[in-house]
Amino acid sequence: MARLAVWPPADGGGRVAAWWPWSIVAAAVGWNLASLRALTLGVAYLNDSSLHEQMVRFATAQLRAGHLPLSSWFPFLGEGSPQFLHYQSLPAIVTGLVGLAVGPDVAFRWSLYLLLSLWPISVYLSARAFGGGRSAAAASAAMAPFLVSATGVGYEQHAYLWTGFGVWTQLWASWTLPLAWGYSWRAIRDGRGYLTAVLLTALTVALHFETGYLALSVLLVWPLVAGRPLVTRLRRAAVLLGGSLLAAAWVIVPLLEQRRWAAVNEPLQGSGLVNGYGARRVLDWLVSGQLLDHGRLPVVTVFAALGFGLAWLAWSSDADVRALLVALAVCLLLAFGRTTFGSLVDLIPGSADLFFRRFMIGVQLAALLLAGRGAAWLAAGCVRLLKARVPRWPPGLSAAAVLVAAIVVLAPAWLQLGAYDRHDGAAIAAQRRSDYTEGAELDRLVAVIERDGGGRTYAGMPSNWGQDFTVGAVPVFKYLESRDVDEVGYTLRTASLMTDPEYYFDQRNQGDYRLFGIRYLIIPTGSRPPVPAALKLRAGPYSLWTLPGAGGVLHAGTIVGHLTANRTDIGTRTLPVLHSDLAQHERYEQVRFDQSGSGVPARSSRSSTVPPPRRSAGTVVAQADRLTAGRTAATVAMRRPGVVVLSASFDPGWTATVDGRSQPTEMVAPALVATTVPAGTHRVVFHYAGFRGYSLLFAISAATLLTLLCAEVARPHAAASCKRRRLSHTAAGPPAPQASPAPEKHGRT
Repeated sequence: MARLAVWPPADGGGRVAAWWPWSIVAAAVGWNLASLRALTLGVAYLNDSSLHEQMVRFATAQLRAGHLPLSSWFPFLGEGSPQFLHYQSLPAIVTGLVGLAVGPDVAFRWSLYLLLSLWPISVYLSARAFGGGRSAAAASAAMAPFLVSATGVGYEQHAYLWTGFGVWTQLWASWTLPLAWGYSWRAIRDGRGYLTAVLLTALTVALHFETGYLALSVLLVWPLVAGRPLVTRLRRAAVLLGGSLLAAAWVIVPLLEQRRWAAVNEPLQGSGLVNGYGARRVLDWLVSGQLLDHGRLPVVTVFAALGFGLAWLAWSSDADVRALLVALAVCLLLAFGRTTFGSLVDLIPGSADLFFRRFMIGVQLAALLLAGRGAAWLAAGCVRLLKARVPRWPPGLSAAAVLVAAIVVLAPAWLQLGAYDRHDGAAIAAQRRSDYTEGAELDRLVAVIERDGGGRTYAGMPSNWGQDFTVGAVPVFKYLESRDVDEVGYTLRTASLMTDPEYYFDQRNQGDYRLFGIRYLIIPTGSRPPVPAALKLRAGPYSLWTLPGAGGVLHAGTIVGHLTANRTDIGTRTLPVLHSDLAQHERYEQVRFDQSGSGVPARSSRSSTVPPPRRSAGTVVAQADRLTAGRTAATVAMRRPGVVVLSASFDPGWTATVDGRSQPTEMVAPALVATTVPAGTHRVVFHYAGFRGYSLLFAISAATLLTLLCAEVARPHAAASCKRRRLSHTAAGPPAPQASPAPEKHGRT
């Protein structure tokens, strides 16, 4: 298929061709910058941005203290976890570095604003890398801000804005995936640019895991459609795949090595959020326009269908469009997920931890690149028709006509998104007013908690009254994240082994407060606490209560039984413990943890079969909680041998010492850290030491990129040397024929 262009050669020549596509990109970016400016305002977040902003603050604090966030204990959610290892944390680390200069909250807000506003640039460059003409690339960029899907979590504003989902890490990878696709395809097609392609693909993996699958999966199939010789294309793809995996080893290796200590999100298992929505539903959304133009006229969908048809017709002659069609097919298959393919998806590495619905972002991206080609082809045809019908068509008018037509055609999209952006800006303004009024009242309670040495806090959950207990529109349990309060209740936000048991926390069970190390309650003024507690302070609609006898996160007790669980069922297998009074009587059950995650049936002894001890095993005389530094210590007086339990999510990085001597740690239900302590008075210290292999993995990644850089630098010299040898052979002419040597004479001597 010929390269698409909407300007004729007479209309200003190359100068017009050079500037006007970028003017369309600039218009799309300018529209974003103006419409989304409210994102730069400081506000408590309604969605997952509350977690992401907190991670940025934590990264800044760790970097300022000279610590690596990747190996640090993140204590605020899910009873703590090595969050920066299990989660895609590169965006938080990079933004945290910027936060050293401008402040972490400012860095977060501006990263959200600029990444979202400037995304059409990445789309334009990707389209060009796929061999699209300037007009096709500009058309894709012009449509990029206006995608809207039925799920709301794709490459669209609702996925990122304050009133949306706040999937900030996906936004970072939305920049690198289009470029990783484009430059990887160019490397397979032309055999050049390996370093750029590998760097972009590795960055995509590190920035967002599901997006990383999309960047890597196409490398397995593109050689098959790139043309002959096939062996050469396969070799190039192997270099890209191997180089990308090695360059991203610092993310992949710790994730795989520590995977058995990362919980599977039990409440969402079996839902479309995890398994995907299936082929029928996804294809129906795509064809009906609900994947690209939800809630409006299917403008982008029509252009994508036209681009798909043109690409299909050009399949045999244009390798670039074959690459786009194959990328679309691969992303569709991944988006269908377990709902369509069942246990076959287990062949995908790490499939148990994937949210298959997120792969629809790849479908949107491929469709967007095809839509640009369809729009450019249609625009070129309309310009030719106008020139044929209108005598003396003015030079340079083609670009203006196309620009006006684009504005008119995209009117349903920008009117819809403009209204949504105004609504989002108004919601941010309203929340800021609440932050200054209601938030100031709640901040008084937070100040008391900090003054008294801190402590874990409960302020409701999404599944109960906590969802309606708010500061403005933001639930208190989310608002507390903006104040870095260690809390129980903001559930299912980490991969800690305690994240699923926390989902089943019973606020009426006093034992659960001890298990989770809760010291404070924040409830609506005028309400009674769900368990006995003492009023500490009232501030407007918020009241702070303290739990009697709640000293902190360390407790002494006795092991009275055991149960078996693994990372896929730790929540449901420990439900009997959560619903019992074991912890209230300082009794705990040991967890025999199946590290394979194979789902071994649990056999649990029940508290009712074990008579309660007449006296407690011991008491915690004093304790010092520094979980933000991955350390906590206590002096305990044990009447008999028992265990000291740390109310933090179990991880093999936790170590324990008793009176300075190393002591093994063990897991007690639901998934807490504990160590055995003999009778007597002892000093017990728990310390977290994260994954220790980062230095080697950083070196491997750097060596991989350096090797590719050296190969890129050496390539032109090698090519020039070969050319000189060919020229020298040509100049010398064919070699002169040599006479055959005379036969050797044999005679008698």
